[in-house]
Amino acid sequence: MQFPKINIPKKYIKIGAWVLGIFLVICMVTGAVAYSKREALLQKMVAKAITKAKTDYNLEVKIGSAGFTGLSTVHMTDISVVPQDRDTLTTISDMTIGVKLWPLVVGNVKLAELGLDSGTINIVVKDSLTNLDFFLKRKKKDTVSTGKMNLADLAHNLLNQMLYKIPDDMQIKNLMLRVNDNDTAKLSFLTTEATIVDGALKSNILVNGNEATWHLNGLLEPSDKQMDVTFFAENKKVELAYLNNKLKAKLSFDTVRTQLKNASYKGDAYKITGSWSIKNLLLNHPAIASNDIVVPDASLDADMLVGENYVALDSTSTIFLQKASIHPYLKYTLSPHKIYELKVRTDQQDAQTFLTSFPQGLFESLEGLQVSGQVSYNMNFYLDTKQPDSVKFSSTLTPKDLKILKWGTTDLQKINQPFVYTPYEYGKPMRDITIGPSNPNFTPLNQISKNFINAVLTAEDPSFFKHKGFVEESIRKSIVVNFKENRFVRGGSTISMQLVKNVFLSRQKTLARKVEEILIVWLIENNRLVSKNRMLEVYFNIIEMGQNIYGIGEASRQYFGKSPADLSVGEGIFLANIVPRPKIAMFKFFGDGTLKPYLRGYFRFLGNIMARRGLTPSDTSSYGFYNVRLREGLRQYLSPDTTEVDTTDFPGEDDDALPVINTQDESKNLFDRLFGRGKKDTTTVKSSQRDTTKTKKQLREERRAQRRLEKELEKAREDD
Repeated sequence: MQFPKINIPKKYIKIGAWVLGIFLVICMVTGAVAYSKREALLQKMVAKAITKAKTDYNLEVKIGSAGFTGLSTVHMTDISVVPQDRDTLTTISDMTIGVKLWPLVVGNVKLAELGLDSGTINIVVKDSLTNLDFFLKRKKKDTVSTGKMNLADLAHNLLNQMLYKIPDDMQIKNLMLRVNDNDTAKLSFLTTEATIVDGALKSNILVNGNEATWHLNGLLEPSDKQMDVTFFAENKKVELAYLNNKLKAKLSFDTVRTQLKNASYKGDAYKITGSWSIKNLLLNHPAIASNDIVVPDASLDADMLVGENYVALDSTSTIFLQKASIHPYLKYTLSPHKIYELKVRTDQQDAQTFLTSFPQGLFESLEGLQVSGQVSYNMNFYLDTKQPDSVKFSSTLTPKDLKILKWGTTDLQKINQPFVYTPYEYGKPMRDITIGPSNPNFTPLNQISKNFINAVLTAEDPSFFKHKGFVEESIRKSIVVNFKENRFVRGGSTISMQLVKNVFLSRQKTLARKVEEILIVWLIENNRLVSKNRMLEVYFNIIEMGQNIYGIGEASRQYFGKSPADLSVGEGIFLANIVPRPKIAMFKFFGDGTLKPYLRGYFRFLGNIMARRGLTPSDTSSYGFYNVRLREGLRQYLSPDTTEVDTTDFPGEDDDALPVINTQDESKNLFDRLFGRGKKDTTTVKSSQRDTTKTKKQLREERRAQRRLEKELEKAREDD
């Protein structure tokens, strides 16, 4: 292709040449003037920076000397930074900084060179104060910005600023980082050498003298928005006793690798592509598991999107756990109100590969389990904080030709035969209980009153015979309630989950135990390893129903002196009521053995639900409330009522909610509420706070009275 010939008059060419020449002359003169004045300008800028540090952050900055050693390179000596009324933060003997000229013309400070010799950084913690507190001090602003912040632009600018500070050439020698935590722990990290040459990063860091040698090596190409850096220890794992003590955990790994592959705008969103991987991660924390958890190989290929008002991990991302792959999607929307989204998807993959992809040491009962077939998993969660009642939740693990080839540590079908159950309280075994005919208190399902069965199923798990171990609607409602209350007040456990937790797993309340509980329930229910009737029979014979009272056989004789087959509607409802908090059962009675009035609303509420479902006749006299009588032999151990009840706070027609009952139960922490024994099913009693009008002395007296009562009840039981 030939372009048409353009004839430009000579006079215009001459004018252009004169303009360009004049511009070059002006630039040369300006440059020459600036070059001759640059030392003065540098001293002025240094003085201004020192004044600004003092004014804005109360930092005492001193620089022994500062001067140019090249066209755009500054050399400084004897630098110190001391926060007001704090320990010295930084001292540097010798430092050289060079910047690139062309980015500087458009206002970007991009490092070309960094040299540092003999420096110290001290971080000192004294009580709740540190010498880094000045970072938290807000700078005074002359104007208030009312503009809307665009997160995509913010992410773009922050990443650029970080990359611009990576020099093309770097030489650091003998830079010491010291950490002093209240004189109880002292750490030191000596960078004997760290260099960047042609994009290659190499470093040598001595930890606490010669305790360990760490390396941070890799390739850096900040101009292309790319990096590949690996962090590892020489001839050992990366670990730090100080951090482990702080976290009350054990944490170590072989290597961590971080890659930045690309960062650019994709439409209105800023997309950051990279990966992260870790080798032989070892973690031990009492809230996670009772033993060491080992992740041999894990990685994440991530596509992160930052939009105008959201941050997201795109569904094109993949998590690799050994040979298994998982596709996550996370999105957090900040405005106009907060929205949380989470999706997890796996392709259909080998079931054994999926099972062995879980970290080593995570399971106690499933360890060694062998299966065949394939599985896939999908989970979807959506919560709009403006409309929490519309929360979405679904979770599906789909098997294909799944077969169990070999049991792990525990035979999941053991409960089909008589077995020995050992209940635990406060981490200690109580006694061995045979779940079978040789135990006189064992009660077959067909010998348990329908009044008790229907009351417990209505209160604890109405859809027990229909679901496969989990009730998504119950979990969804639990999420709504917990979000609104801003604390864990309602769980979503089914009877299947409670049974598995008690029979197959240890008493330790850990995240690992919860994961294993879910998997065991899924295996039992989806492979029909145990019938529903047998599960319910075992559950009724192991359920805690008072101080050292386990199973319906012991409970019916202890409280009412009768066999489980003879329980009335009222007695069944009462026993269902004590399932969530069995140890306070005796506090629900007056001295003459009658029930306290606050329970009447519960009886009406639960009884009406049972009547609507055809499980008991309609009753206008509170479904046997007035006929419930504690066994006469126990009435002498009753103590004055210490239970505060809000008799007006009852739900409407929602079958999955029960009246609010205030008790003197101890409040539970996060992990107690996640994994402990609270209200456990699709029907929930919301427990409110203690009576704040009581004095500490009164509360102590009540606790002592409860402990005395429990001991007396135990003695009475042994005497019987």
